[in-house]
Amino acid sequence: MIRRSVDPNIFTYNSLINGLCMHNRLDEAKQMFEFMVSKDCLPDVVAYNTLINGFCKSKRVEEGLALFLEMSQRGVVGNTVTYTTLIQGLFQAGDVETAQEVFQQMVSCGVPPNIMTYNILLDGLCNNEKLEKALVVLNSRSRNMQAELPEFVFLIN
Repeated sequence: MIRRSVDPNIFTYNSLINGLCMHNRLDEAKQMFEFMVSKDCLPDVVAYNTLINGFCKSKRVEEGLALFLEMSQRGVVGNTVTYTTLIQGLFQAGDVETAQEVFQQMVSCGVPPNIMTYNILLDGLCNNEKLEKALVVLNSRSRNMQAELPEFVFLIN
């Protein structure tokens, strides 16, 4: 594209970044992200979510958190996917405290948790023996929404 004087747009860059992340080529994905920025193509929430997800899945959660902070500094607002991805990555890394803080930040910023967010939160709390906190989440959630079967399965297990 570049050789033909066609400038890639955000959709092109997001596709390239996603492909690199899918093949666990995270450093190259980050370089592509930085190249995109250097070409005055500003990253959107999809670009950030893709990289954050890649880093979290590769157990490089700290880099995912750093991207989340950078995202906020650039004025890109995280969405449900952003927060849910970070919460899951933090639980998988064993950082229960930060996972809970990210969930609280999500709620306080007005980003609505979805069923997947709650299931990841409950699963993470139960797997880390925070059953009382899981029950508090479940009770507050069931007041606001219809409770789903997977949540009860997490608690039973």
